[in-house]
Amino acid sequence: MLDQIDRKILNTLQHDGRITNQDLAAQAGISPSACFDRLRKLREQGYIDDIVALLNPKKLDRALLVFIEVMLDRTTNNVFDHFADAVKAMPEILECHMVAGGFDYLLKVRVQDMEAYRRFLGTSLTHMTGIRETRTYAVLEEVKYSTSLPI
Repeated sequence: MLDQIDRKILNTLQHDGRITNQDLAAQAGISPSACFDRLRKLREQGYIDDIVALLNPKKLDRALLVFIEVMLDRTTNNVFDHFADAVKAMPEILECHMVAGGFDYLLKVRVQDMEAYRRFLGTSLTHMTGIRETRTYAVLEEVKYSTSLPI
């Protein structure tokens, strides 16, 4: 069970993953050694998956954000497994979620521009076996983007 100090540590880290242990300890109101021990335990218990840098997609020629609904022709375990393996091999796909509802998967894709998306769709996605239909939603404006969870 997380206490208030653990929550403070997690909340601080998700806003500044580069913070020093000393500064993190000061913000949590504990000693640096106690902070280090708590941080180690939080990692061991699986509360912290990783600490990464968030990159600017526009600076890296990945300005176009697209969401894609994917409907499979059959919903069997081997089709699910084949689809998942293929998606994991495509770097343009940032996220893939199996969903309940009118389609099977929702993909979050980043590419350079609409021409690059058209190439991705025509050479990668639509050539996968098992896909019956896709629907594309190009993002015109990112109103909110966050990686922080409410703690």
